[in-house]
Amino acid sequence: MKHQKNDPKNEVFETVEPIGARVLIRKDEDKKQTKGGIQLPDNIEIPTITGRIVSVSAEVASSEDLPLRQYDKVLFNPKGAIPVDFEGDNRLFVVEVENVVAVFRKG
Repeated sequence: MKHQKNDPKNEVFETVEPIGARVLIRKDEDKKQTKGGIQLPDNIEIPTITGRIVSVSAEVASSEDLPLRQYDKVLFNPKGAIPVDFEGDNRLFVVEVENVVAVFRKG
């Protein structure tokens, strides 16, 4: 069976846009070493719940009450994070804004 050009199975997505009060976060790499310098085995990782906002929904962008912007480094609760199978390493997550618990700011 030949695939047609407009076959939805062959679509390649270029962007992911969150909808509602959500942001798209690229999770930081898991750490392989403790702060004290102890190297961890490959099968043990310290869970990381920090990341950088890749995209914000239109609702978040237009809200003056939400201090979240694209490229902000944030701390988030991974329990409600929805993984996005968009990249090979699966580090993209759609997160509701109430699960973003802190924003890192300089100065």
